[in-house]
Amino acid sequence: MMNKNEPGDAPPSPAVRAHGLRVVRGGAEVLKGLDFTVERGSVTGLLGPSGCGKTTLMRAVVGAQARVTGTLDVLGRPAGSASLRPRLGYVTQAPSVYLDLTVRQNLDYYAAVLGIRRADRHDRVAAALADVDLVSHADALAATLSGGQRSRVSLAVALLGTPEVLVLDEPTVGLDPVLRRSLWDLFHRLAAERGVTLLISSHVMDEADRCQRLLLMRGGRILAEGAPDELRRRTGTESIEEAFLHLVDADRKREEASR
Repeated sequence: MMNKNEPGDAPPSPAVRAHGLRVVRGGAEVLKGLDFTVERGSVTGLLGPSGCGKTTLMRAVVGAQARVTGTLDVLGRPAGSASLRPRLGYVTQAPSVYLDLTVRQNLDYYAAVLGIRRADRHDRVAAALADVDLVSHADALAATLSGGQRSRVSLAVALLGTPEVLVLDEPTVGLDPVLRRSLWDLFHRLAAERGVTLLISSHVMDEADRCQRLLLMRGGRILAEGAPDELRRRTGTESIEEAFLHLVDADRKREEASR
């Protein structure tokens, strides 16, 4: 669990801080001067429709995106710094598993790649399997798993390195409600008990209330950020979907007025 600041200590810097963040790809501006923060030890949702730039933003945070300009700091260092690699975990939309290996063999392999000492690998793999509730499938071939189970293997790989920041690109999309609930419970445990900062993308608005803070995104821009209740109060709406639509309408009016 994270240590609390002593009285008089300066508050810790955000886990992620962006200012004027831009990405241009193929002549098109994909991210358009973003300013936002992600607080340490929080579960922050990045919500917006498909194609709005969520994946590009997440790739920028983990240092895997080319042609990034502006300022983007992660854990007090410029995104992409070599020193950040062991401190970040990244789970893409497509599960990263070898189908001809068992779940345990996949985790053993990635533990070796991460440089985890051989003497520590058994315990680290066992802990990751327990975290994602795959102990009973540890010796099953990845090829025999469901899509949701393969996604959980990818999440277990990210947890092997005990990351301080965990970036998850639509990890619960397409999963059944029971599994979605168990994963969100895990995300909140990681934040509360281990101090992990989670940035989780989704285009499913009903997942918004599972997050402590939200970044609402559309067309390569951040429309608003804040806690779900704060965003509802600010827009005078009853749901995050209504709040998002209210912000979209207001954004369109501003665009039309500036033409």
